[in-house]
Amino acid sequence: MTRPNDTSYYETLPLGSDPALRRRHMVVDEDLPGNLRFGLLLEILDLVAERTALNYVNRFHPEARVVTAAIDNIFVRHAADVNRDIAFHARINHVGRSSLVIGIRVEQPGEPANHIASCYFTMVARSGMGDGAVSVSLPPLEYLDEKEKSRAQKAIAGREEYRHQQAALHEPPSREEYETLAALHEAQEEPGLAGHLAGRLVTDAWERMYPEQENVPQKIFGGYLIRRAYELSAICSELVASSRSIIAAVNRINFFHPVRMGDKLHFTSRVVYTSGSFVCVEASIERISRDRTTKALSNSCLFTFVNVDRELNHQPVPPIYPSTYAEDTRYLAAHRSYRSVVGHHAII
Repeated sequence: MTRPNDTSYYETLPLGSDPALRRRHMVVDEDLPGNLRFGLLLEILDLVAERTALNYVNRFHPEARVVTAAIDNIFVRHAADVNRDIAFHARINHVGRSSLVIGIRVEQPGEPANHIASCYFTMVARSGMGDGAVSVSLPPLEYLDEKEKSRAQKAIAGREEYRHQQAALHEPPSREEYETLAALHEAQEEPGLAGHLAGRLVTDAWERMYPEQENVPQKIFGGYLIRRAYELSAICSELVASSRSIIAAVNRINFFHPVRMGDKLHFTSRVVYTSGSFVCVEASIERISRDRTTKALSNSCLFTFVNVDRELNHQPVPPIYPSTYAEDTRYLAAHRSYRSVVGHHAII
């Protein structure tokens, strides 16, 4: 039997000693706190999760591969310093029949140490290619001490919490929520509306997938897809964030359908909710097959950004006003997700 500690994997991004790498990871060519390209960090996190999972899976199925099924909440605790190395500490916390939950801690060692974020990836072990691919069974982990047991229970509880959150998102509005939505609609009838209409806060982009975006055979690298979705969402958030828009949390990223070479992707990002200095942006990726016979939602994401000044002090953002039933639904879902995030975690 294998213990979780036996699955540990470590990787370092040497920003402190590699000037070219450091420059590639900068948002702007200025000395600013929090000046790190978070989209590239998402790519690295996906690779770290994949390598951690493969090290375990290939012990029992040498030809198997792993694919990302979901990325659970990522809460940014402290802004990263692009001038310092970033360390990734990963281990498998739980193994299901064919799934693995990978916990990753992202930090900058040294004095003072800087805990940037922690996150969980759900990976699935697969064997075969294309339509013939099947899930493979994996042996469970052995938990001997309380810390290992606690991490496993936390991984399982995270899944259950997500299911409860998804069920809650489909609940009808409470009286308080209904009154909030009604007030937002009534305000749109008044002259001099102080805010933005939700329907105007949308950005989108199209992209074709090519071989250089592939990772596992015949599949486009999921980390690349979520980086592109994040980058477009960050631009979208600036429609209401007048200062600096930096990431505060990734509420959830789901992987529904694989993307293949030749697919055409439609990225859409929408500002769906604001509160104080925070901006929630919903992103989706729709894939259209090369022969245009298949259209499906590949990924869905919800990012929470925060509007800050040069020194990371929070700056207020204007309210947004939904006008349609679809916009009401997105506003309410983001409101509930945001409340859940700030209710359980302190974010940047």
